Order: sequence, then structure tokens, then C-alpha cells
Amino acid sequence: MKNPMQWAATLALAITTTANAANDGFETAIAPVANPIYFESALIQSEVRPLFAYHRLDAGLLGVGANAQVYAVQLRYAINDRLAFIATRDGYTRIHLDNGTTLDGWNDLAAGLKYAVIQDAANQFALTPGFTVTVPTGNSEVFQGEGKGRADVFVSAIKGWNQFHLNGNIGGTVPFDADANTSNLRFNVMADYAVHRWFTPFVSYNSFLTVSSGNAIGLRSEGFDVINFGSSNASGRYQGAAGVGFRSHLCALVDFGVAYEVGVADPADIFKDRVTVDLVWKF
Repeated sequence: MKNPMQWAATLALAITTTANAANDGFETAIAPVANPIYFESALIQSEVRPLFAYHRLDAGLLGVGANAQVYAVQLRYAINDRLAFIATRDGYTRIHLDNGTTLDGWNDLAAGLKYAVIQDAANQFALTPGFTVTVPTGNSEVFQGEGKGRADVFVSAIKGWNQFHLNGNIGGTVPFDADANTSNLRFNVMADYAVHRWFTPFVSYNSFLTVSSGNAIGLRSEGFDVINFGSSNASGRYQGAAGVGFRSHLCALVDFGVAYEVGVADPADIFKDRVTVDLVWKF
């Protein structure tokens, strides 16, 4: 007869096995680190993800150099093995201008759903469309809380070949108030190779195209992900960021990730470079 400790161990194993059943075949796959708001994984899993980003803007955009720090916590909850609730945007932003000005405030909130229409673990392939809705709850001092919100739709995919994986995401953002915010299209891709449980390096490329201008501020470029300025001169503006980094499986349920990205469009404007750090706790 099992003692209480044996019963607890058996229950913990059963819970872990159930939670990970949908991802059998993706044991070495990792979630994207760079562009965490929009680069959504195609895998369905429950997790809490605290993250920090340090972002530098080129002086050409605002007429003065600036950097921003973003502190946030994302939540994903697997309702079943194909459907997940996702809360991808929240947190706090602090912007420092080189002239000594500091701006800070809360970010808008965004949440939605994603559904894996294809989940082929044997062939390491998943295809997952989804959507989020941004609610303008943030502070205007850091360019949040403007307009009536935005809808974002996307399709994510992952294909693995043993330790090597390709992740991709395409999507678009449509504002509910076209004067306050711009509409945008984007494409994200990441290639990774699981060298060891402690070290999975990756390269990434995240791109962003503004397809319609707003009427909120006279800038020639748009925010890449955290901010939507509603720029009036940004239509047709393309931005891109190339990145490198790694993830480490600290234990069965916890991953640590680091990414460094540099803007590759000319002029750099909103994206000079960025460092992103996150911790993924799966449950």
C-alpha cells in the first residue's frame, strides 16, 4: 500500500503527464523570446511569463535619443489540448529621453484566444490561428490609452526536425478608431537548435509594415509592438529587426530566455536595438 508521499508523487506525475500530453513530440521546442507581444507560439500550454525589455530609439524619430524599459507579465492558459486563453499585453513602461525627461505609466491590456487547428506531434508540426483585443487602459504619458482599442489576428506555425525547429507568425492589427491608431501587418520567424537542455540558441527576424496612418501625432514611423503612436506620416513605412539569443531549460517546467535585436531598416527610427529577458513557468 502506498504511503502519502508515494501518492503525492503519483498525482504530480499524472498532472504533469496530462499537461504535457498535447506537446509530446515538441519536447525540445522553445517559445519565441524576441517580440513577445506579437510573436505567439503555435503550441498550446499553460504558463506565466514575466519579462523585461530594454529598447533604444534612434534620435532621428523624436529629435532626441531615448530608451525605454518595459516590465510585464504574460499569461497563457490551456483550456484544453487545442484551445488556450492568452493575455499578451500589460505591464509598465518607463521612457528616458537624452534631454533628461522621464515618462512612465501603465501599458494597455490585451487578451484573446488561440486554437491549434493542426497539432501533429509525430511530424512535429502545429498550425494555430488566434486573436487578441487591446483595451486602451494605459497612461497617455507613455502613448497608451488612446482611441477605442485594436483587434489583432494572427496565424502561428512550428515545424521541427528533431532538435531543429522553425517558428513563424503572420498577423495584422486593425484599430477601432483609425484616427487614434494605425493599422499594421507583420511577419516573424525564428530558427532554433536544441544543443543541450541548458542551451538552445536561435536567430530571429521580426518585421512590421504600417499600412494606414492615424491622425494623432506627426511622426514618420510607428511603434513596433508596445506602442501604437497613431502616426500621421507612417503609411508604407517598413521596419525590421534581426535577433540572436538562447533559451535554457532550467528544469522541466521553467525556461529562461534572452534575445538581442538590432534594427535593420534605414532610417532606424523606433528600433535601434533591444534586449529582452523572460522566464517561462509552465503549469
